[in-house]
Amino acid sequence: MKSVADRFLELIKYDTQAVEDSDTYPSTASQLEFGKILANECKAMGLSDVMMDKYGYVTATLPANIDGNIPVIGFLAHMDTAQDAPGGPIKARIVKSYTGEDIKLNDHTTLAPSEFPHLKNYVGQDLIVTDGNTLLGADDKAGIAEILAAMEYLLNHPEIPHGRIRIAFTPDEEIGKGVDHFDVAAFGADYAYTLDGGEVGELESETFNAAGATFTVTGKNIHPGTAKGIMINAGLIAGEIIAAFPTEETPATTEGYEGFYHLTGMSGEVGHAKLKYIIRDHDADILEKRKHFAKEVAETINRKYGPDTVKVEIKDQYRNMHEILKDQMYILDKAKEAMTACGITPIIRAIRGGTDGSRLSFMGLPCPNLFAGGHNAHGPYEYVPIQSMEAAVKVIVKLCTTV
Repeated sequence: MKSVADRFLELIKYDTQAVEDSDTYPSTASQLEFGKILANECKAMGLSDVMMDKYGYVTATLPANIDGNIPVIGFLAHMDTAQDAPGGPIKARIVKSYTGEDIKLNDHTTLAPSEFPHLKNYVGQDLIVTDGNTLLGADDKAGIAEILAAMEYLLNHPEIPHGRIRIAFTPDEEIGKGVDHFDVAAFGADYAYTLDGGEVGELESETFNAAGATFTVTGKNIHPGTAKGIMINAGLIAGEIIAAFPTEETPATTEGYEGFYHLTGMSGEVGHAKLKYIIRDHDADILEKRKHFAKEVAETINRKYGPDTVKVEIKDQYRNMHEILKDQMYILDKAKEAMTACGITPIIRAIRGGTDGSRLSFMGLPCPNLFAGGHNAHGPYEYVPIQSMEAAVKVIVKLCTTV
């Protein structure tokens, strides 16, 4: 039987970054290849109904070993990693029995408790870290490793009673498309949990409401020597758009239930420019006001430079799953009980982001989020304590056996 750490170290060898502007689903062929590997792993350990469909969704079943009208529980994690840092080749190492010191990842990058105080919580534990050049992939290959390890444990301990368990691994979560083609009815779970959270004990039933805004600026290019009164510089107008957004409402200046506008991409020249924003708020009404503000920014620019100088396209991405889960809190209560039984104190908090569970909950599959153990996702400072992954495995097993 593989340890969860060994599984994780095997999984992160595969670069499965999603690509936002791709016209395929999943967005990268590497996710399909990775899905085949996961499906073969599920078959090898003895799970039933293993399949990968044309969209890359990998699903499998742990059959019930007891009779009765028992709810079918699902567990999900996503295969892709974020675009915010290089996705490979990942060269991870284990810092055994961490003593609280700075961890030098490479000559230019240090993982330090002074900058990341949560490191102090893991003194004495074994940390898996990067070499400072790529992300680690704990978001969300830690979740995949934990689900697989829990299923293998239950397969190897048939004396432990449990109902029917369904698992799924999804692509393209990081670009907001993770369940675009997911068949909830075919999955057949009464409720589920994503393993996509952070520190041990995290249990989340609230996410942001989310939208994306794309500003496209059309300028007028002409030779700069004869440009007076004629040229309209799209690059400079893009700068005006950026300046119009409140500097105190960005990810770097907000926390808790505070929403934000986040510039995620920019490109441009004199003739054309493009800005991409994500807009977030836990309150749906406030999100609508934020979307309206983005439209007003474009209208203000157009009044100044002429109609159609700026076009803004705003798309809703996901909603706060608390709208659904607030009426089904027994699902969270079961998770709390499982954590407590494993000696873990539940940490109830709102996600400053989203999960596949955000959309699944509105698609008919109530799906809160459990911890997977990772910290500092989406960058080279990402790390995961092995003991945190082991704790997640125990919680999954306990949830399966709490009937």
